Amino acid sequence: MRLLVCGGAGFIGSNFVRRLLATQDEIQIVCLDKLTNAGNLDNLKSVEDDSRYTFVRGDICDREAVDGAIGLLGGVDAIVNFAAETHVDRSIDEPAAFLHTDILGTHTLLEAVREHEIGRMVQVSTDEVYGSIDVGSFCETDRLQASSPYSASKAGGDLQVLAYHTTYGTPAMITRGSNTYGSHQYPEKLIPLFVTNALEGKKLPLYGDGMNVRDWLHVDDHCDGIAAVLRDGEPGEVYNVGGGNERTNREITSIILDELGLGDDVIEWVADRPGHDRRYSIACDKLRELGWDTRVEFEQGLRETIRWYRDNEQWWHKIKHGEGEFAEWQRRWYEERGK
Repeated sequence: MRLLVCGGAGFIGSNFVRRLLATQDEIQIVCLDKLTNAGNLDNLKSVEDDSRYTFVRGDICDREAVDGAIGLLGGVDAIVNFAAETHVDRSIDEPAAFLHTDILGTHTLLEAVREHEIGRMVQVSTDEVYGSIDVGSFCETDRLQASSPYSASKAGGDLQVLAYHTTYGTPAMITRGSNTYGSHQYPEKLIPLFVTNALEGKKLPLYGDGMNVRDWLHVDDHCDGIAAVLRDGEPGEVYNVGGGNERTNREITSIILDELGLGDDVIEWVADRPGHDRRYSIACDKLRELGWDTRVEFEQGLRETIRWYRDNEQWWHKIKHGEGEFAEWQRRWYEERGK
C-alpha cells in the first residue's frame, strides 16, 4: 500500500506511522505535516531512516503541497487525515485557525481524492462532535451537537466527507475517537500537562469540580481502530472508536499523583472553561464488527504513559521551555482561569 498520512508528526498520527511501519513490510508512507505547535519531528525520529517513509513539510490547505506529496509515490492508494487543530482551550481563544484547517483542509483533501481517483480516505475525527450525554452512549447515527469551536470545526469536516460521498461517490470514511492517551502527546492536554507539571514541581490546574467524565482510549488501540477502518470500512460510513474507560478528571488526577508519590496539595482548582461538556460516551459495536477491540488495560496503560513522560524529560522539556509559545500560552490561559 502507498499511503499519504496527513498530520503524521502529531500525537496519534506519529504513533500510527510508527505502528504501520513496525507491522507491515509491504507499505510506503508519505507523511505530510505543517509542523505547527503539536507537530514534532522528534515523534518520528525512530523511523526517519526507513526507506519506506518520506516526510514532507506542508499544509493540507495548500493543494499544491498535497498534490506534490501524492506525486512522490506516483500516486497513493489511500489517505489518512490526522491533520487538525485539536485543543479545545485554544479553539476558544483563537477559533479561526480551527475552521481553516479542520474544514478547508478536509475539503482540499477530498478534492485531491476525487481528482486523483484515490481508492480510500479515512477522516480521523472525535467523539466531541456529539456533545455531552448524561446517560447512555452515542452511536454513529446520533445528531451532532458540537459545544466548542474545536468540535464544531471537526463536525464541519465530517459533514464535508459525508457530502462528498453522497454527491460524488468519494470513497471516504470517518472515525470518531474518544479521549486518547499515550506517549508523545503534546503537553497541553490533560494527562501530559499534569504529569509534566508534577515532575517540575508545579501545580495541576483542574477545571471546575473535576467531575467531567471522558472515555479514555490508549493510542495503540486507537491506531488499530483506524487501521481496521482503512482496511475493511465501508465508504460513506462513520465508526466510533472508544476505550470503554469512563473516568472523571479527578480520578485521572488521583492516578497520576499516586504513580508519582504526590498528594492532593499540588492540585490547583481553577474556573471551568466555557462550554465544558460534562460527559462523553460512545458505543463501538459497529467497529467491533470489523474485528477490532481494545487490548490495553486502562490503569496499566496510564501508569506506563506516566512513566514514559518521567523517563523522557528531554522530549517534553524542549516543548515546554524551548523557543515555541507553549509557556506564554499556558501562562495567559491558566492565569485567567485561576482568577
